[in-house]
Amino acid sequence: MKKTHLISSLAVVGSIACAAVPAASAATIRNDTASSANWSGYVAGGTTFSSVSGSWVEPQANCSSGQGYSSYWVGLGGASDQSQALEQTGTEMDCSGAGSGSHHAWYELVPAAPVNLDLNISAGDHMTGKVTVSGSNVTISLSDETTGKSVTKNLQMDNPDASSAEWIAEAPSQCDGSGCQPLPLADFGKVSFSNSTATANGHTGTISDSNWSSQAVQLDGGSGGGFVSESSSATAVPSSLSSDGSSFSVSYGSGGGQTTTTGDPSTAGSGYPGAGAGDPGTSGYPGSGYGYGGGSGYGDGSGYGDGSGYGYGDGSGYGYGDGGATIVVPYGYGDGSLIG
Repeated sequence: MKKTHLISSLAVVGSIACAAVPAASAATIRNDTASSANWSGYVAGGTTFSSVSGSWVEPQANCSSGQGYSSYWVGLGGASDQSQALEQTGTEMDCSGAGSGSHHAWYELVPAAPVNLDLNISAGDHMTGKVTVSGSNVTISLSDETTGKSVTKNLQMDNPDASSAEWIAEAPSQCDGSGCQPLPLADFGKVSFSNSTATANGHTGTISDSNWSSQAVQLDGGSGGGFVSESSSATAVPSSLSSDGSSFSVSYGSGGGQTTTTGDPSTAGSGYPGAGAGDPGTSGYPGSGYGYGGGSGYGDGSGYGDGSGYGYGDGSGYGYGDGGATIVVPYGYGDGSLIG
């Protein structure tokens, strides 16, 4: 079997990448939080991106509970219900069954297998990743700002996807002939992302920039579907964005269901305005800055992800050689259900 980083299975209201960006001067931030079996963080969409970048601090995981896996990355593609590709680079922290932790750097051009990068990293290191796509050219850059070491790869890829940009903490998946499922999520505590930007049509902005739409994604331990056929054993929840839209954190949770987190101090408890004509949300997650307004307009049949999604197709797929074994992850389109 092969460990891999995969296209997400977003649920609740479908993919943010499918949403059109209205002409407005204010940032378009979805009030709901999408649900995923393997991703937690933020996704931007509604345009075609040429690059994404972001920084994070490599966390020190708690490996006392045994074997677990976690990864942190920036990438392009993979969030749309039409996507069959994803370009990403990041780091991974794994816990062994004996309770010790290890760190490594990697990149992946889905549907190809992940590739380790020659970059030694440790807990507490300040990392910066960047992915750039131009036609079939993909440039991957990963830097350890703490050690001053960096790696850049200029790669070729058929049909890269640039319809979304992501800043994500993930439960890596393990794949075999029957599909993929998330591995046990390591207790990483909290990972902080900063300097999160994307570029589209020559314009560079933060996650909350008005030139695209964005949405928080929660790894909820219970969303199957898509490339991922089963759920993770834990949860991971993003905080609200900082006031400039460039920073947030993702916190580990030990069980299924929603976990509360503390948002950025400048926005904690305030909530985003409700979609449509509603009043500002006031309930939300305690201290997180998420709120639900009295309006409507998202996820109510207005066209975000309704009637489409990933499913397991039987006509195509990809495989990895593994000592004679073949790992196949088929892909296709589902039978009318939401993603996840």
